[in-house]
Amino acid sequence: MTETDFRPTGSEAPAFPQDRTCPYQPPKAYTQWRGESPLTRVTLFDGRPAWLITGHAEGRALLADPRLSSDWGHPVFPVVVQRTEDRGGLAFPLIGVDDPLHARQRRMLIPSFGVKRMNAIRPSLQSLVDRLLDDMLAKGPVVDLVSAFALPVPSMAICELLGVPYGDHDFFEECSRDFVGAATSGEADAAFAKLYQYLHGLVAKKQAEPGDGLLDELIARQLEEGELDHNEVVMIALVLLVAGHETTVNAIALGALTLMQHPEQIPVLLDDPAAVPGVVEELLRFTSVSDYMVRMAKEDIEVGGTTVKAGDAVLVSITLMNRDGQAYDDPDVFDARRNARHHVGFGHGIHQCLGQNLARAELEIALGALFTRIPGLRLAVPLDEVPLKAGHDAQGPIELPVTW
Repeated sequence: MTETDFRPTGSEAPAFPQDRTCPYQPPKAYTQWRGESPLTRVTLFDGRPAWLITGHAEGRALLADPRLSSDWGHPVFPVVVQRTEDRGGLAFPLIGVDDPLHARQRRMLIPSFGVKRMNAIRPSLQSLVDRLLDDMLAKGPVVDLVSAFALPVPSMAICELLGVPYGDHDFFEECSRDFVGAATSGEADAAFAKLYQYLHGLVAKKQAEPGDGLLDELIARQLEEGELDHNEVVMIALVLLVAGHETTVNAIALGALTLMQHPEQIPVLLDDPAAVPGVVEELLRFTSVSDYMVRMAKEDIEVGGTTVKAGDAVLVSITLMNRDGQAYDDPDVFDARRNARHHVGFGHGIHQCLGQNLARAELEIALGALFTRIPGLRLAVPLDEVPLKAGHDAQGPIELPVTW
């Protein structure tokens, strides 16, 4: 398939992605895409038609199907966000490659993100969260919960895990924010270049002065032994650093906001420590920070009686899968006691989020401590005045003013 094969689908296929108007609810247009079929037709910014997968069962099956590709370097891989249209075939490790390369990269990192290692860092996470809450309480209301709490928790955690100096956090947080939120490809490229050069220098420094972070392990075990080259280590570091805080900051902020808007559910979080993981899983299902995943069909695939043809753009809607009435009773209701472990907030299949155990630990500790220490936490502005990120970004508030 070539780019000349693309045809605008016309007004019958609505534009995608769509912006949310409520921070934790799907965009209003999603209502018409639910229930009738497990897939629907949408149009990307460049006029390219795409299949939007909305069914929970169908989406899980497709995310595990090797006939769908995640290869960002393919010349006709779908471009959903205009700022990435000139990426020049650049394929990001882990998230933008297929097996066997993906499997090779993932095998190198899995031990560093296992449950045992994540449990080992819980005490330091708890200490970090307590310090941030001490600072918040000392300053007093009103506080932006994003900058004061939701951002530094995952940012500090991923720095500690990777061995990246947290003293540089203002720089790489700004680069990350500019990279994922850029309006143009030029802005995105500039932010990427700055972040790449920073990590390039950090990897070189660590080769001369080894530390004890994940990057140091990659250098010692993979780079020095020839399994990875310098560029690959830098790119893996970039993906982990950006993904390690960019999504979790939104999950913490949206989780806190959802609980503030459903105060009757907060006792479930506070009264029984054994219930905390379940509350977090329901928040991940209900808020769906990652709204969709992008794929391309490598072969014809039958989905719900419809043929998705080779070369077609496929967008798997995490939000609508997590709100599928065939998978969940009353899916639009936030129920802190719900068993939502089969949600797809972390994706599914071979590309399921590598850092999900870290994210769960951060969410459980952060939200549990937040509402324990500040039981009267509430929004300082009306809900409809909370500024939100665009539909093509990880979903969440830009700022979250709170008081108590």
